[in-house]
Amino acid sequence: MTLRIGLPKGSLQENTLQIFGRAGYHIAVSSRSYLPSVDDPELEGFLIRAQEIARYVQDGWLDAGLTGRDWIVESKADVVEVCDLVYSKASSRPGRWVLAVTEDSDIRSVSDLAGKRVATELVQVTKDYFAAAGVDAEVEYSWGATEVKTAGLVDAIVEFTETGRSLMANNLRIIETVLTTNTKLIANRQAWQDDWKRAKIENLAMLLQAALRAEEKVGIKMNVPVARLDDVLKVLPAMKNPTVSQLSDSDWCAVETVMDAREVRDGLVPKLKAAGAQDIIEYPLNKVIP
Repeated sequence: MTLRIGLPKGSLQENTLQIFGRAGYHIAVSSRSYLPSVDDPELEGFLIRAQEIARYVQDGWLDAGLTGRDWIVESKADVVEVCDLVYSKASSRPGRWVLAVTEDSDIRSVSDLAGKRVATELVQVTKDYFAAAGVDAEVEYSWGATEVKTAGLVDAIVEFTETGRSLMANNLRIIETVLTTNTKLIANRQAWQDDWKRAKIENLAMLLQAALRAEEKVGIKMNVPVARLDDVLKVLPAMKNPTVSQLSDSDWCAVETVMDAREVRDGLVPKLKAAGAQDIIEYPLNKVIP
C-alpha cells in the first residue's frame, strides 16, 4: 500500500524538500518530471502547484498534501487539516495576504475602496473579505507582477508578503491584513478513515514537525569540573534538566543538553566558560520530538 502525497512545486519546493530530508526522507526531483523519487516505498510523491493541492486532496486524487492555509480557504476545500508546518520560502514565520495601495494614494481604509478595482491571485478570499466589510469593490484575477498594477491599472492589490520588504521597495503601503497563512499538512477525509493511511500520515506529521522544531535548537555538551558543576547549571538553560555523566576522572563530569540556538548565539558560551566549563561542543539537530 502507498500514500499518495502532493508536494508544493514552486516557491515552497526547496524548503519542503529540505524539511523532508531532515525528517529522514530523501526526495530526488528531476528537472523534467513532476513525479519525484522518494526513498520510502510507501510514499508516492507528486509535485503540484500549492494552489491546486487542496482540491486534489479533497477529491481523493491525493491522500495527503502540503499547501498553504490560503489555498485551502480560497478553494473552500473540505479536507482534514492534520497539522501546522510553519515555514515559507524566506522565513519560519506565517505569511500574510495584505491589502496595499501606493504611498501617495488617498485610500486609507477598506471602506475607501467602494467602487474601486483590486487585483489579486487570491480572488475568492478577497471577495469574501470585501463582502464581510460591506464594501462593493471590483476584484480581478492577477496573473502575476501584481505590485506593478498599482501604477494606474488598479486602485489597490491584495498580495502575499512575508517580510513586507518587496511592498516597500515598490512604494506600497499596507492598509490591512486580509488573511494570515502558513503551510499545513492536509488529508483526504476518506484516507483519514483508513487505519494504515492515517497512521502513515500521523507519523509523517510527527517527523516533519520534529524537523521544524529542530531548526531553532542545538545540542551542546561540555566537560565541567565537579566542583564547578552548580555554577555551570545556574547559567545553562535547557528543554529539561541537563544530562550529567561522571567521567573516568572523578573530578570531572560531562554535561549535555538541548537549547534554543538563539541563546547560544546571544552570549551563553562566554558565561559557560566563566562558570568553569571546558571543551564546549555545539552540534546541529535533525529532529526534536517532545
